[in-house]
Amino acid sequence: MNITLERRYQDRLEEFSARHVFLVDLAMVLALMGCTALGGTLTMPGADPPDHDKTATALMGVACLVLLKHRTHPRTAVVVAGICTVAAVALGYLVTPLLLAPVMAALYWLAAQTDRKVTRVHGLSTLLAVTLAAVFSGSMNHVSLLLRTIGPIFWLMLPLAAGKMTQLRRAYLQSLQARAEHAERTREEEARLRVTEERVRIARELHDVVAHHMALANAQAGTAAHLALTSPEQSQKILTDLTGTTSSALRELKATLGLLRDDDDAPGSLGLEPSPGLSRLPELVSACESAGLEVTVTTQGEPQPLSPGVDLTAYRIVQEALTNVTKHATAEAAHVLLAYTGSRLLITVTNDGPSEPAVARGRGFGVMGMRERALSIGGELCAGPRPQGGFEVTTALPLQPSPHLAEGTTA
Repeated sequence: MNITLERRYQDRLEEFSARHVFLVDLAMVLALMGCTALGGTLTMPGADPPDHDKTATALMGVACLVLLKHRTHPRTAVVVAGICTVAAVALGYLVTPLLLAPVMAALYWLAAQTDRKVTRVHGLSTLLAVTLAAVFSGSMNHVSLLLRTIGPIFWLMLPLAAGKMTQLRRAYLQSLQARAEHAERTREEEARLRVTEERVRIARELHDVVAHHMALANAQAGTAAHLALTSPEQSQKILTDLTGTTSSALRELKATLGLLRDDDDAPGSLGLEPSPGLSRLPELVSACESAGLEVTVTTQGEPQPLSPGVDLTAYRIVQEALTNVTKHATAEAAHVLLAYTGSRLLITVTNDGPSEPAVARGRGFGVMGMRERALSIGGELCAGPRPQGGFEVTTALPLQPSPHLAEGTTA
């Protein structure tokens, strides 16, 4: 509680000082004049004060008044205050902290406002001049040479050290403030980056869900219309599969959009269905076959468990590759190869038919989305036409991606 009150009064004092600079400086000058006036009356025991009252008053008055310019001209203030103090000591006035108050204040502001070189030059020069004046002053005859030397040096070194400590503290506080501002800017930039990444991720997920199912539904509807007269039974089966395709599209679309609204802490929150993975490849193959595309899946090596992010990414890449074949290629068959090699899963999706130019050049959101998915978990993807004809999509995915890469890959 006391610390809080002390901090509050300190803040108010600093605020008042910043608002009324001249009044604060004037109060300081008046206080220093009182100190020098009292210091001029002090003498050694049994000694009479020097007969230079008016001269000493004028000298010390100038030494105090020059401090009104200490904020803009700290070196001038030190020089003038030092000359006046040396003159007063030479006139026979006793060297005391009260008499040295103006030059001590000037040295403090010099050390607090200037660099080390300026402080060293002007501070040591003033200290040397005042010390020599004290050594040869008649008012110090009854004091040993050691005390005449140590006294002024001690009293004048104090403000220099205090001023430099104030400068260091001010620089430290400024660095803390700059660091806090930088952290705030970095936090805001990171938040904006996360929002952008999340927007891209959701857009990619929606594209995969909508594009795949709409392409299949379109192919199924076209095939059913083509076979309606010649093979009504097969047309009826394709229409039944079309109902399943649209239902699956609605479920995945609801699950994807539900991520934007679902609150796991809410009492009535409903859990979302698991993200699709390679275990749903048979459903995907069946849907493609109902659209007129024959798909074969081959697995090489011992299947390894995949992290949820890798499993989803692998499924979406195969799904998008087959969707592109359905939409853009005239091939009637596609082949999917899953090869487990060491710590990586190699996926290759190929077709033997000619591809449309847009797909062969790898343009559009489909190929770009597949590449983004692979890169997001530390994998890589290549897509392009085959020399012997057709199109090929090849990707290499780690079985267990790094934690910082896996963030945000699950839907």
